[in-house]
Amino acid sequence: MEKQVNKLNKNLVLNNNIKSVLTFLFLVISSQVEAQTRVDFDKGEKYIIADVTLTNKISFNDQTVVTFSGLAKGQTISVPGEEISSAIKKLGKLGLFDEISFYINRIEGDSIYLDLDIKELPKLSEVKFVGVKKGKVDALIKDNELTQGKVVNENLITTTKNYIENKYKKDGYFNTKVGINTSVDTSSVNQVRMLVNVDKGEKVKIHKIEFDGNVQISDKTLRKSMKDTKQKNVFRVLKASKFIKSKYKEDLEKVIASYKEKGYRDARIVSDSVAFDKEKNALAIKIKIEEGNKYYFGNIKFLGNTVYPDQFLSRIIGVKKGETYNGVLLEKRIADKSKPDGEDITNLYQNNGYLFSTINAVEVKTVNDSIDFEIRVTEGPLAYFNKITVVGNDKTNDRVIYRELRTKPGEKYSKELLVRTIREIGQLGFFDPEAIDPKFKNVDAAAGTVDIEYNLVEKGSSQIELQGGYGGGGFIGTLGLSFNNFSARNIGNKEAYKPLPMGDGQKVSLRLQASTYFQTYSLSFSEPWFGQKKPVQFSSSLSYSTQFSTDYSSSSGVDKSKSFNILTLSVGLAKRLTVPDDFFVLSQSVSYQHYNLNDYNIGLFTFGNGTSRNLAYTIGLTRNNKGVNPIFPTYGSEVSVSAKFTFPYSLINGIDYSGLGDLEAYKLKSTSDVTDGNGNVTVAAGSYLDSNGNKVSTYQEAGADAAKVDQEKYNWLEYYKVKFKADWYTKIYGKLVLRTLTEFGFLGAYNQDRGVIPFERFYVGGDGMANYSMDGRETIGLRGYKNNTLTPIITDTSSSNFGQQTGGTVYNKFSMELRYPITLKSSASIYALGFIDAGNAFSNFKTYNPFDLKRSAGVGLRVFMPAFGLLGIDFGHGFDAATGETTKAGWNTAFIIGQQF
Repeated sequence: MEKQVNKLNKNLVLNNNIKSVLTFLFLVISSQVEAQTRVDFDKGEKYIIADVTLTNKISFNDQTVVTFSGLAKGQTISVPGEEISSAIKKLGKLGLFDEISFYINRIEGDSIYLDLDIKELPKLSEVKFVGVKKGKVDALIKDNELTQGKVVNENLITTTKNYIENKYKKDGYFNTKVGINTSVDTSSVNQVRMLVNVDKGEKVKIHKIEFDGNVQISDKTLRKSMKDTKQKNVFRVLKASKFIKSKYKEDLEKVIASYKEKGYRDARIVSDSVAFDKEKNALAIKIKIEEGNKYYFGNIKFLGNTVYPDQFLSRIIGVKKGETYNGVLLEKRIADKSKPDGEDITNLYQNNGYLFSTINAVEVKTVNDSIDFEIRVTEGPLAYFNKITVVGNDKTNDRVIYRELRTKPGEKYSKELLVRTIREIGQLGFFDPEAIDPKFKNVDAAAGTVDIEYNLVEKGSSQIELQGGYGGGGFIGTLGLSFNNFSARNIGNKEAYKPLPMGDGQKVSLRLQASTYFQTYSLSFSEPWFGQKKPVQFSSSLSYSTQFSTDYSSSSGVDKSKSFNILTLSVGLAKRLTVPDDFFVLSQSVSYQHYNLNDYNIGLFTFGNGTSRNLAYTIGLTRNNKGVNPIFPTYGSEVSVSAKFTFPYSLINGIDYSGLGDLEAYKLKSTSDVTDGNGNVTVAAGSYLDSNGNKVSTYQEAGADAAKVDQEKYNWLEYYKVKFKADWYTKIYGKLVLRTLTEFGFLGAYNQDRGVIPFERFYVGGDGMANYSMDGRETIGLRGYKNNTLTPIITDTSSSNFGQQTGGTVYNKFSMELRYPITLKSSASIYALGFIDAGNAFSNFKTYNPFDLKRSAGVGLRVFMPAFGLLGIDFGHGFDAATGETTKAGWNTAFIIGQQF
């Protein structure tokens, strides 16, 4: 290695001292040519190049090398002169050669023959790392481009060494040392092997951060202002106490900003030092501060503003004379760089066409402790969108994207519309939301126009769901296919099948779920722009489910001759509104379910043969301004309210449901012994009776009349259902996001004599995945508890259904999550979370208590891959007992597939 470095240094000296090299060469030449042909080169004689010949064998074509040197046959050059010097420099810049020398072969008249002596730099045959985990080697090779055939020069060695050292220093390994050696690969020509030895040493953390000279602000507050440079603290989890030089410099500015927020405009850092303590293997930081005097706002005057009056701009600034000077606040009110949609003066102008406007706050006078400001506004001309283009969409058709754009050619420029467009494209789900990049093209202040080019990175939008698990008394297998960018109009176009016609933004989903005990098939289709002219979404679905009866006497444990079948059809329309704003969506749908019981007692009714029907209308209003990434929103909210209604059949069918009696009234039991005239017991206490008081042999016979009642009550289901959900996202700091959620649901009856139906109820607890719900139930996830265990049960010991779940008619749920992204790449989005959940379900509104909550807390992980959708796992601890239990739930694990809490 040392020999190669000396050789390279020698070559650099030769290249940097061209004149000395030529002088040396000319002395050599003068000893080789005949006396009569000798010339005085110091005079700079001119010659015509007759030929340039390479004297060494290299892997490149000779003529190509000569061409890169800039020399050509027939070219007139001076010897000595700049042409030869320039040729050596050009070849040196290629970074392919080690030594470059020109010699004069001979001179014939005014023609000169040159020899080029050149040595090729070695190439990399292989690289090995020592001191690095195998899983991280490939990333280091990729980041430093240490691929086979790479030219090995001193620059490559130096940049690789610096990159690895800096990478580990960012992770807290402050004493990382990297050594790189090369050795000749004897099995190949002009190739070398590279050995990279990495000694990370021990991780170095910041032991303490001390301040000197601070009186007005405490050490603790100043340390808190340093967002990325923290001293050791066993209670801190989210921020490590590692030292990163670039982040440290930014944090020093934040220290001064904390003073400016409190009026100390002249505060400055006099000195700072970062010392390494070998004994503690830690860093100690000392920062000396000069606070200066405290200042207050004086007069604030606006200059140059013609579009907005002073009073209006003053309200946005929100600063009054005599208030404590706050330089950070003033800067944010003029231009808040932390928020693209911030409420500041710059955005005010840019949202109304003034792209070329500039606003600056200038201190004009300081009297004692008061500072007068001038807010100087240069409005400039109005700007208009000119040409709007989209690039990067290889699969998605242009019209699918263009119909979502809020920036229209010919309309006034608006930063707000630009930000909104980015959100809308990200919400489509066809592109990497983190990679959407609107580029400004042809910005013409004179014409007042700007072109926008949206650069997109397409990602996979179709998903496959393939899973198996144990539930419902047996193994459950699921196969699901979801094509989220489907094109129905190209079904007849054979060339569009790659493997299916895609690109029109439609969604088609197929799902099959089956076990020994049930089968479910479903098909759904949605078109987001029904009619292609307005944002009206059309959706439709068809599903068929069959559940078989249990038969423990058979080897399979199932009796397929007894079944419960459900056919479901639904169609819906959802329209984007413009009032109160265009984040609102009004949705409406009609659904029909046909229940058919074939000698099957599901427990919902007393009858085992018969039918029931459910025709319902649902209307919902949603406001969704979450953005930009639908997988990991960082701001905005989604609030929705919906109501589901059936027709009030009991108002028109003329049936007196109060006369039918209660269901349990037909399941009579004798409360005492009944004797005949001779004192013999004819009906023992506890025996089943029919509606006439006669003894029957089985419970089913006693319930025969009850079955008739149920068939009458539930021939057509009658109910109404109201739900509310609010979901907020707030960026706390950096990438850390707080999600807060609240939900409420209520199922009611029009006719209290008819009662609330046993369908459509709420089952709370667990992962929230329904699996094979046959009764229209809604499963509400609440981590830390097992599935459905927070659901009301029948507590009446005299009831034949004692202990069975009835489902809640009222529920509420509250949740808070702290989310932090690990990676948000298009190939996979991964984020970690910590959560607190609380919720419960109630049998009726009389027992509803919004403060009677089952609480839990825990941590989780989410992984979203375009091909498989959302996968996740949560570890939750239930602090309360589940319904019907006496001990707290404790730790429970929930697996999430294809949905979010």
